[in-house]
Amino acid sequence: MDLQLDQLRALDAAVTEGTFEAAARRLHVTASAVSQRIKALEDAAGRILLQRTKPVQPTESGLAVLRLARQTALLIGDTARELGEATDTEQPANPLRIPIAVNADSLATWVLPALARLGPGICFEIHREDEEHTTRLLRDGTVMAAITATSTPVQGCTVRPLGAMRYRPTASPEFVRTWFADGPTAKAFAVAPVVQFDRNDDLQYKLIRRHSRKPLDPPCHYIPSSTSFGEAITLGLGWGMMPDIQAAEDLAAGRMVAFDPRGVIDVPLYWQQWRLDSPTLRAIADTIAEAAAVALR
Repeated sequence: MDLQLDQLRALDAAVTEGTFEAAARRLHVTASAVSQRIKALEDAAGRILLQRTKPVQPTESGLAVLRLARQTALLIGDTARELGEATDTEQPANPLRIPIAVNADSLATWVLPALARLGPGICFEIHREDEEHTTRLLRDGTVMAAITATSTPVQGCTVRPLGAMRYRPTASPEFVRTWFADGPTAKAFAVAPVVQFDRNDDLQYKLIRRHSRKPLDPPCHYIPSSTSFGEAITLGLGWGMMPDIQAAEDLAAGRMVAFDPRGVIDVPLYWQQWRLDSPTLRAIADTIAEAAAVALR
């Protein structure tokens, strides 16, 4: 296949921006030029690569070419940095765009301060996703790297252990007095309102299954924000599994209490990234690993 760089860039821009018009603005060309480049790319590949929907969607073949497009862009950007396109304190004209997937609790606590240490020249596109599901984004080429809960590498990726995020069942003191007066029993868990992040969040029910052999269906609040999740617990809406790193201040101040000493759940985290010899990805991985060594110890 004779795949041209401008064609690969057009495919990446179209998928990232969602429409040919938005891709054209990003590439400083016309929408017709974007369409022609993608059609030429499809002719070269002998496959339909994009579904012309709104937003456009890559086909299965398109995902394979999209990974190539993004890997090529990363390697070209690495080379430009090595050739001294900008100094360490300048923002280059075309900073590298690095899409990564991060679970909400890590994003809300330790990941952003780590990424901020990497300096100019990189623009991050963060995809917030449960750590059990971030591998899907790696597999389809949406992201170049991800924090995952699995040690099995996605095809074409490397994996690096980061440590474990420790969660405890917490609630407000008044909530515990009302709903868990007799302790963390199956009877109490069956009726006590629970807070979940979203419908992919299974941590609370992992704990419930420790206390009851039969399925329980307590009232449930869905709060899809790590900060608001903790606030909902301190306000007494329900109980939930809070990471130690996030709950420490509330526990120390008495706004939360950990009401089940045996309810600790450790969630192992891993860093997975494309298997490329990329100085940029290597620097990001090292920075993430250093931050995790402190935050998750």
